[in-house]
Amino acid sequence: MKLRRQERGAALLTAMVIVTLVATLAAAMVWQQWRAVQAEATERARIQSAWILVGALDWSRLILREDARAGGPDHLGEPWAVPLAEARLSSFLAVDKDNTDDAPEAFLSGTITDAQARYNLRNLFQEQEDKVIPAELAILKRLCEAAGVADDVADRLASALAAANLGQGDAALMPESIAQLAWLGFDADTRKRLAPYVVLLPTRTPVNINTASSEVIAAAVDGLQRGDAEQLVQVRQRTPFRSLAQAQATLPQGITLEPNRVSTTTRYFEVRGRLRLDDRVLVEQSLLERRGANVIAVQRERINLTDPQS
Repeated sequence: MKLRRQERGAALLTAMVIVTLVATLAAAMVWQQWRAVQAEATERARIQSAWILVGALDWSRLILREDARAGGPDHLGEPWAVPLAEARLSSFLAVDKDNTDDAPEAFLSGTITDAQARYNLRNLFQEQEDKVIPAELAILKRLCEAAGVADDVADRLASALAAANLGQGDAALMPESIAQLAWLGFDADTRKRLAPYVVLLPTRTPVNINTASSEVIAAAVDGLQRGDAEQLVQVRQRTPFRSLAQAQATLPQGITLEPNRVSTTTRYFEVRGRLRLDDRVLVEQSLLERRGANVIAVQRERINLTDPQS
């Protein structure tokens, strides 16, 4: 009798061990299956978001292409300068509102800005040369003063970029954006202060006086005072300048608008597309180059944000 009880106890213990093992394995399988489903859903959402932002980029290219066909100067009163306010994506995708009940809470917004509304740091030197052009350095120094950065930033920045242009110095590659000036040792505060005034574009470009701020215009035009630049901005708000000659007529005598420094047209535009999906935000920033009627994306950067307010 005692032996039977021991055998029953051992059998019960074995059964409990087996049940525990099976339950553990089942839980692990369920967890792995859940993780696989979550990973698949995340990847699907990422791919869908990327395609949506590609569509937003194509929308921007279409607007800029139509603007090129219309001709004339580029200014802030044109359709490309009107931002796309945040809108629920389903309102674009379905005409039948009954089919949007199960659609994800996705919201799309975007902006197109004139990259040539800022001073192009590529103007500091000629291609394949490391010699800084003194007249261009003077422009950068005026902008650094307007930005409120240290006095030596202009000289250090010009020298570092010129060296990077030939693959020398601390940077193995030439920076392509203001954020990448960190490669050259410039801190976040300096980059933030300079961002409204300077830009890095693939080729040398003039400043568009129809879109630039008064600080940038005053810096780009030798001898132009800040007050005169602000007056020029007020005039263009009423009637955008169709030519440099028209803008020249609004300036004091002795001030000359040089075509290699300023213009009324733009070749490079920046596009920022923003997709908000639940608690995730995906941002794509692109640099577009307009070559006649063709609009080409020359740079693209995708950023994942966790703060929907960003």
